[in-house]
Amino acid sequence: MFRFFLLPLLCAAALTAETIPPEPERQLARDIYKQLIEIKSGYTTGATTPVAEAVAARLKAAGFPDSDIFVGGATPTKANLVVRYHGTGRRKPILLLAHTDVVEAKREDWSMDPFQFIEKDGYFYGRGTGDDKAQASVWIANLIRYKREGFKPDRDIIVALTADEEGGGPYNGVQWLIKNERELIGAEFCLNEGGWGEVAGGKRISNDVQVSEKYVINFRLEVRNKGGHSSMPVPDNAIYHLAAALDRLSKFGFPLKTNEVTRAYFEAMSKIETRPVKDDLTKVSGGAGDAMERVAAASPAWNATLRTTCVATEIEGGHAKNALPQLAAATVNCRVLPEDSVEYVQSTLARVLADDQVKLTTGGEVSKGPASPMREDVFKAVSRLTDTLWRGVPAIPIMVMGATDGLYLRAAGIPTYGVQGFFMDRDDIRFHGRDERMPVQSFYEGQTFLYELVKALSKTGS
Repeated sequence: MFRFFLLPLLCAAALTAETIPPEPERQLARDIYKQLIEIKSGYTTGATTPVAEAVAARLKAAGFPDSDIFVGGATPTKANLVVRYHGTGRRKPILLLAHTDVVEAKREDWSMDPFQFIEKDGYFYGRGTGDDKAQASVWIANLIRYKREGFKPDRDIIVALTADEEGGGPYNGVQWLIKNERELIGAEFCLNEGGWGEVAGGKRISNDVQVSEKYVINFRLEVRNKGGHSSMPVPDNAIYHLAAALDRLSKFGFPLKTNEVTRAYFEAMSKIETRPVKDDLTKVSGGAGDAMERVAAASPAWNATLRTTCVATEIEGGHAKNALPQLAAATVNCRVLPEDSVEYVQSTLARVLADDQVKLTTGGEVSKGPASPMREDVFKAVSRLTDTLWRGVPAIPIMVMGATDGLYLRAAGIPTYGVQGFFMDRDDIRFHGRDERMPVQSFYEGQTFLYELVKALSKTGS
């Protein structure tokens, strides 16, 4: 059974860490952050190899030997970096993961150059400031700090900065490392993206820890037709077939339900929520269907937590302005609850689309992984540190609505926990969107949180 720690026990050895790191440590993290943001590592048009090489150079300058640094990947442009900081070996290693590719960003879509690191009005702006170069920068800055301070952990600390998380496929760094260099990243467990601090109304409300996630299925909807001259239209039009099917999809919702992780999440949220929806959150954790309907309607994030979702994301069709379309097609991106099967989702979509002229196929390999166990040492450390740095804020387990590379690690037997300590307004998270940004204070507080968390999980009795 999942347990969470709303009221962490503070032992005699409780930390007294400052919220913000010392100025030299802040400057180091900021310098790395700026360097990584300004390397164009877009999934489609960019490359991760320059990121890996830049970080390797920093590590070597800090005294890490070549033998502890690996740079390589599926192609010359899609390199990963893995570095090992040696401990006593009394315990199995811990893996710290972050990806260095980013979603594409066009200058004309942004208010500024997306690949220029800008500090403005209390925020750091740039593509990847939130997803996921903040965590990559902090892992490296903190690792250099451990070495400079002479920290001797009871386990090796492995940092892996990987390629192609955003698009997956044959160049995905985590999958490539598991297949080709498993010994480099073998660990007892992993800390990754996928969890963050939530702010509502200017108040920190929770530090979320991802223990499971949805998985992704991309479907292609395709209608083919003989076409013809546009001066002689007929009802049998490929675009009309597709449009009607997508309209039916837009009105459909998969069944609402909870699982072990989401029940724990809503139970925790019911204890900290102050709005009228508080009572419904309590009922949701108990499985009440009517309460689920109201909670899903109150928040897109809660809706996505309670059900599988499928949404049209790309569309194409026609070949000439004066011709009836011979092809109309769309991509439907589904984020699927772990307990829902591919077959169930596909058969449900076919029923909803309700048109045998709309061909439905899956695109690419579908990967999913189990939930991570609720390790007591991980959650106690996260809860204790969260309460130390942000008094009264609980750490709670979540199932993330998106997807991360954690699913590959979980499937490979490495439990993975999404935790960052970067607090963001839950109504203004700009990952993958225009003018992506990270609050300056949140970045530095997350740097302190992750520095202390890794130390706590790397020393016996911490």
